[in-house]
Amino acid sequence: MTRRTIRIAMNGVTGRMGYRQHLVRSILALREQGGLDLGDGEVLWPEPVLVGRREHALRALAEKHGLTEWSTDLDAVLADDSIDVYFDAQVTSARVDALTKAIEAGKHLYTEKPTAADFAGALDLARLAAEKGIKHGVVQDKLFLPGLLKLKRLIDGGFFGEILSVRGEFGYWVFEGDWQEAQRPSWNYRAEDGGGIVVDMFPHWEYVLHELFGRVTSVSAEIATHVPRRWDEQGKPYEATADDAAYGTFHLEGGAVAQINSSWAVRVHRDELVEFQVDGTEGSAVAGLRGCRVQHRSATPKPVWNPDIPATYSFRDQWQEVPDNTEFDNGFKAQWELFLRHVVLDEPYHWDLLAGARGVQLAELGLRSAAEGRRLDVPEVSL
Repeated sequence: MTRRTIRIAMNGVTGRMGYRQHLVRSILALREQGGLDLGDGEVLWPEPVLVGRREHALRALAEKHGLTEWSTDLDAVLADDSIDVYFDAQVTSARVDALTKAIEAGKHLYTEKPTAADFAGALDLARLAAEKGIKHGVVQDKLFLPGLLKLKRLIDGGFFGEILSVRGEFGYWVFEGDWQEAQRPSWNYRAEDGGGIVVDMFPHWEYVLHELFGRVTSVSAEIATHVPRRWDEQGKPYEATADDAAYGTFHLEGGAVAQINSSWAVRVHRDELVEFQVDGTEGSAVAGLRGCRVQHRSATPKPVWNPDIPATYSFRDQWQEVPDNTEFDNGFKAQWELFLRHVVLDEPYHWDLLAGARGVQLAELGLRSAAEGRRLDVPEVSL
């Protein structure tokens, strides 16, 4: 077996998502399995170079995982000809500058989203990358969740007939930080730092809807800051200036309508933290992170509205679980594998910076819709 090394500068791995999902559960997991099998007796060995601002945190991570390379000097790392790929999981406000430098340095790049703070910036990145001829990818992890992979299997098999509507519920209660520690960083709740649930989640909903059901053609949104006062990592109170809940309606190419509620101020009363119900002429499904249940037209009960009589049956029990039928890997790792194969083998890959720009566009239009109180068209995006 021939080992081929690919060196990846990983910026932002001291953060929760960058560390847990990208470093540990993706790149280090690939190393633990012996590398990525490219076929024909060749294996790709990812060599991470940790990048960030906090020297002590980088050193601690490197020592913990037996890594030898880390740096607080991004410019020096990008100037290193041995670096093949630049990965970014920083806060959004720092991302455009770093991605631009990486593109100018001729590095292939893979990045978290949103790719920029505004649509114009995101589109500029996509155009610059196209001009430089580098390969680029944007994390769109929810497409690789077991529940949504099962949902796609149903769509591809024609289970739904004509898809009529999509209903999504996402969220959980994020503690304010006074009497219990918050599960999300405080910058998420400051608009001036790039926070807000629309900026965070609408890019996700764009690619989920686009890939599974059709391009979003218009958006109408309502937003709220339900919890206006929170406490930061040092226990100091601050005013939340960003939205922590969004209620969106999306019209899709082909005629279906999607409604998705997103909230960091909701207590969970559903099986999973995110669930999508899809209704079609031939059947319906409810998909979450891992599970997916269906009810076909031929097996649909005939409910009768009568509030005077208590229900003697469970509506949930009338649905059938979709079997796994395969082994599902971590979604972040699965997409990393596809991107790395794209870089070294030139295999097809379309989750790129242009796709990332579509997500930023939808978030921007969602915020504008809420501010103006009207439904807005979503133009097609192109270079």
